[in-house]
Amino acid sequence: YANQRHGNQLDSFSKQKGNALRQGSSWRGSRGLLALLLVVTCGCAAATWLYVTSLDSDITESLARQREIISPEPRVYLVPCSEDYDNYKRYPGCTPQKCGRAVTDSAVTREEAQVLRRLAERALALAGSEGGASILDLHSGALSMGKQFVNIYRYFGDQIRDVFTQEDFQLYRDVRGRIQAIVARTFDLDPTLLYLTKPTFFSRINSTAAKTQHDEYWHPHIDKVTYGSFDYTSLLYLSDYGSDFTGGRFVFMDQNANRTVEPRAGRVSFFSSGSENLHRVEKVTWGTRYAITVSFTCDPAHAISDPTLP
Repeated sequence: YANQRHGNQLDSFSKQKGNALRQGSSWRGSRGLLALLLVVTCGCAAATWLYVTSLDSDITESLARQREIISPEPRVYLVPCSEDYDNYKRYPGCTPQKCGRAVTDSAVTREEAQVLRRLAERALALAGSEGGASILDLHSGALSMGKQFVNIYRYFGDQIRDVFTQEDFQLYRDVRGRIQAIVARTFDLDPTLLYLTKPTFFSRINSTAAKTQHDEYWHPHIDKVTYGSFDYTSLLYLSDYGSDFTGGRFVFMDQNANRTVEPRAGRVSFFSSGSENLHRVEKVTWGTRYAITVSFTCDPAHAISDPTLP
């Protein structure tokens, strides 16, 4: 504007006035355009910043993708043990000294996972939650029904033998034993000092909106803090990420990145239960996710027995 003014000086006052008016009008138009451009630029920058920071808050590394087969040895990711275990009685040979998370596809076959999934489907067809998450606990008999739980053995009585067989329960016990053995071997434990504990249960998760807090499975949590008795947690997946459902990945929430496990039928993911393994499950967005949570303790006072068919 200054260059234009100095380069176009006029002799006539009227011409100067006319130019000044025109230039003033031009400047006001340019100033409005500049302001608009600044708003648009700032808006784009803000949107970009929000997008980048949202990505930064959820940087994800994959511990195990669905298409991979992790066999014969588990894939192990070690982390320092938290101080959570100091708040409980310590059991030499069992209380975590070596902490982390691991994944294996060699402990349970896909065919065995399919049999266990059909077991869960038959039982949960009898009832199920009104929200997106239903559970079946063969040990206690707890089964989701609407917004509550019933004891499947008492509620359905003799009908239960149309749902379960002795072979189903034997497979469940065999699989539990194999998972316990691989947890003990991976974390250098005495397997005779590791005990099954509650809750140990089947879960069915879909995209139905939550109706109660029991349906809100996606919140970050620490198993040792939530349950107290847990020292090691495992999950056996009974369905496949990407084909049976979307969403529903298991997410370890570390300080510098999230690390995910993509479910695969027959895959076992297991980890020490303290705050070194803060975790959550992504919301299922389509389809149905089946899994079994199998929990272990070092405290014999919290041990439970394998289930038996009444």
